[in-house]
Amino acid sequence: MPVFPSIAPKRAMVLAAGLGLRMRPLTLERPKPLLEVAGRSLLDHALDRLAEAGVETAVVNAGYKREMIAAAVERRARPAIALSYETELLETGGGVRKALPQLGDEPFFVINADILWHDGPVPALTRLAELWRAETMDALLLLVPAARAFGYDGRGDYLADQVGRLTRRTTSAVAPFVYGGVQICSPGLFDETPDGRFSNNLVWDRAERAGRLYGMVHDGEWFHVGTPDALAALNRQLARPPRP
Repeated sequence: MPVFPSIAPKRAMVLAAGLGLRMRPLTLERPKPLLEVAGRSLLDHALDRLAEAGVETAVVNAGYKREMIAAAVERRARPAIALSYETELLETGGGVRKALPQLGDEPFFVINADILWHDGPVPALTRLAELWRAETMDALLLLVPAARAFGYDGRGDYLADQVGRLTRRTTSAVAPFVYGGVQICSPGLFDETPDGRFSNNLVWDRAERAGRLYGMVHDGEWFHVGTPDALAALNRQLARPPRP
């Protein structure tokens, strides 16, 4: 029988500071995380899932139209919100690194604010927490089979071995799995990273070389909301009654 950790992450980071250029003209008026799917903002969908998973504090980074992000999260009771303001584009890795003092010394969730998912029989965040092993992992990524990733048209991101250890696809290859915008990572993943702007790919590649980058395949639906057409298509899809 597997031994599951008794304590899931209590802190999380939601990446919400981007410009949302591909979502223009919608993002000329509001930041991308505040665009709505099925009557709730993308940011609220992410925070709802964190609250359901027992996360107590979520750090939300705010850059573009940050006053609107601040006003939106002020209304929430759970989880408690800490804002990490950015005055320059830091990308995913730089945004997390800046927020580390607010995230503490224990592993934490990170969620991109431009994705949405439906859980399988067990919530994805619970499954990640149960699979997390600090002694062997620096990052545990939620993976989505590329063939059923709504709104994704790329060549995939990763291959996984039998125990879930990840290898990034080479430039000319195709990989079966897409990074699903959700992970658990150790604060140590960001040791010796540069100040300022950098992608999470920097720290993932380093973890891969050390054999400490792992993935877990999502068993429910997953949606990337990258363009106005994708947003409209997703809202139409979710408005349909479920199949009998």
